[in-house]
Amino acid sequence: MAKLVISPSPHVHGGDSIEKNMYNVLIALVPAFILSIFNFGLGAVVVTLTSIAACLVFEFVIQKYLLKQEPSMLDGSALLTGALLAFNIPSNLPIWIILIGALVAIGIGKMSFGGLGNNLFNPALVGRVFLLISFPVQMTTWPVPQADLLGYMDVTTGATPLAVIKEGLASGQHYLDIMQTLPSYTDMLFGFTGGSAGEMGALALLLGLVYMLYKKVITWHIPVSVIATVFAFTAILHYSGVKTADPVVHLFSGGLMLGAIFMATDYVTSPMSKKGMLVFGIGIGVITTLVRVFGAYPEGISFAILIMNAFVPIIDRYIKPKRFGEKVVIKK
Repeated sequence: MAKLVISPSPHVHGGDSIEKNMYNVLIALVPAFILSIFNFGLGAVVVTLTSIAACLVFEFVIQKYLLKQEPSMLDGSALLTGALLAFNIPSNLPIWIILIGALVAIGIGKMSFGGLGNNLFNPALVGRVFLLISFPVQMTTWPVPQADLLGYMDVTTGATPLAVIKEGLASGQHYLDIMQTLPSYTDMLFGFTGGSAGEMGALALLLGLVYMLYKKVITWHIPVSVIATVFAFTAILHYSGVKTADPVVHLFSGGLMLGAIFMATDYVTSPMSKKGMLVFGIGIGVITTLVRVFGAYPEGISFAILIMNAFVPIIDRYIKPKRFGEKVVIKK
């Protein structure tokens, strides 16, 4: 008699495998990575390779020597966590800080919950937020694109567009005056702005989205609901007189595209049903906008995803797909 085995997420159906989907996501990140090398040179390479190597080593050591499990470092999940962590930090971040971020991402964000399929929060974002709180100066010092392609630590730094807008509006400057000092929409689209590797070019990240949709790695529900919500909410606030950037700036700058496309769509930490995904995405979009407009940080996508990760069990509980079959009422 065949046994029915119920295992934790991620649940992969059809002929796909966890490894295949993980590596497809990594392929989708390639355009943004190439653009980050073009903009930041050696720094992008050093940060990315360090983060990936550290995540692989920490997962191997924790599984083999602490949890006494068979290491699964080659399933692609640790590799992807390292890449996403690198895409969320400055490309001039000291190596020792990257190692701390990787340890927190794997050790606390993933393995403390039992490993892949059991973690409640996105591991890369756990590492990123920990570093942001612990090392705020280093985590908000962004290299300027093309300042020194062969440099790593000794590069020219500057503020991101969202930070410039937030500081300018807080000091009483007019929004149109601030926009004169910022990169154009085209520059933001192609990544010629300050920020992390994951903020380098909305177009490159959108190419990754198209690839993953084509490969059916993800569905459109989460990324579209996040992006549409941020666009609509910021448009309402901006054109009603609230001091904030226009909706196009909110879409093309910061980590919105990276978060909506690559991090909110994580199989383990996102809802299972399509309706649940829409609720999840709308929640991320609303929280992101509230943090960006009214919060202390110019960026809010990381906090928004982590907050909504905590609500996924509730979403899955109350928003379920329609059951097959028919309810039968037996009358006594």
